[in-house]
Amino acid sequence: MSESFYITTPIYYVNDRPHIGHLYTTTVADAIARHRRQAGLDVFFLTGTDEHATKVADAASERELTPIQWADYNAEIFLSTFGRYGITNDDFIRTTEARHKEKVQHWVGQLLETGDVYLGEYEGWYDAGEEEYVPDGRAEELEFKSPISGRELIRKKEKNYFFKLSAYESTLLALLEKEPQRVQPDARRNEVIGRIRDGLNDVPLSRTGTGGWGIEMPGDPEHRIYVWIDALFNYLSTVDTDERRHYWPASVHLIAKDILWFHAVIWPALLLALQRIEGNEWIAVPRQLYAHSFWIHEGRKMSKTLGNFIDLERLEDIVSTYGLDALRFYLLSQGPLSVNDADFAAGRFHDLYQAELANKLGNLVSRTLHMNAKFADGCVPEPGAAGEPEAQLVAAAETACQAVETQMADYQVGRALDAALELAAATNRYLDEREPWKAAKDPEREATVPTTLYHCCEALRLVAHLLLPFLPATAAEIFSRLGLDGAARPADPTAFGGLPAGLPTRKGDALFPRVERAEAE
Repeated sequence: MSESFYITTPIYYVNDRPHIGHLYTTTVADAIARHRRQAGLDVFFLTGTDEHATKVADAASERELTPIQWADYNAEIFLSTFGRYGITNDDFIRTTEARHKEKVQHWVGQLLETGDVYLGEYEGWYDAGEEEYVPDGRAEELEFKSPISGRELIRKKEKNYFFKLSAYESTLLALLEKEPQRVQPDARRNEVIGRIRDGLNDVPLSRTGTGGWGIEMPGDPEHRIYVWIDALFNYLSTVDTDERRHYWPASVHLIAKDILWFHAVIWPALLLALQRIEGNEWIAVPRQLYAHSFWIHEGRKMSKTLGNFIDLERLEDIVSTYGLDALRFYLLSQGPLSVNDADFAAGRFHDLYQAELANKLGNLVSRTLHMNAKFADGCVPEPGAAGEPEAQLVAAAETACQAVETQMADYQVGRALDAALELAAATNRYLDEREPWKAAKDPEREATVPTTLYHCCEALRLVAHLLLPFLPATAAEIFSRLGLDGAARPADPTAFGGLPAGLPTRKGDALFPRVERAEAE
């Protein structure tokens, strides 16, 4: 059996439709999942929707709908959107599904029996927009305003069931200090460690007054399990079957920085509490959590007030103008995987499309296959003796393949994509040096043309192989034009020389047609 790899996105609130933030995280996860499948791993890729939030019920009420009607409506939009944008998730979990709710009640019931969950009273500063309490010290630092919406925090007192988070303070701290890869990037881990050292308080696990929206607490129907606790369990409930349990623990949870605390502290503590119970020994802490930053738009934070969210309509405009792979390229190469936010700027999108896709990659495909049609009768030629330029191109290919693997091991999809496109740039330089269009007319150099064209075609195959997780439609089209539609792929697809001579090649239209800036704007 091949090695398993389990990747998740957060599950997304269904109080509204998807926007660029949802698509970004899911596209990054998709690229990682495609890469791991390409490497032969047994991949399970999960995304879904978080449906028991109060804001979902509020949004439904505003539209004179029931919460489940509103959840159904928006969950379907998320599903269809991810299908439209080529996301290859293996499952889509909804927290209103019985398969999830039954598991959550079972696990919370177990924690009630062990005493890790108990009934108590809580008073604190509540962020209504995020549906979470903010510790007193943290609230004071934030001047009693939400770090996400900027709205005033509310002083609130509730009788709740609580989870004994404080009991796992030393264990969590030891995990993060001994195994730094568990939370990345490093700055996020340091942030979490700093907050843990300030001390952990027990956290509310239930709510009352939700109008019946939410999962019932076992044995106490007046209380509903807090949406954030309910949501976290999705990663586990989806794979708690005989066929899927081998995927756990998750290889990586990919999230945005605003939900770091729940995933880096509360979630592993819940798992540690469950793991102590007989029969739950398989329940382990996820191997890694990766928290990326946010998108801004033309230098400004996105907000509904400013009306500058990149919503589905704007995304569709981009795809209709540039193509889906161009959007994937910008998201993956320019996205906020580091601790800094990233700017989605129309001018930069256009310039990178022209420079990286149209000129560097598209032009290489066009000129290679046009010359192959002209000088090699439209077939992959049989190469002759290789010289120093060919050796340099082979070395560049080896470097690119290694760089992609190294970067993807750390989930650095932007750097991996850059490395793949650098091979295209190296091939363009090789082509300029060899000048087969001139050599074909020179009796002394004419014999080098087949070798040159073979090396260009083979480099293109390798570029397509490296780009497959990131720009899947583009890579598939390059394979097709190289005659690899039905041909057997080499056993080692990263070894230079795997393209068989004699395959029919096809010129085709421009991979990335020219777009005028005025049209883009």
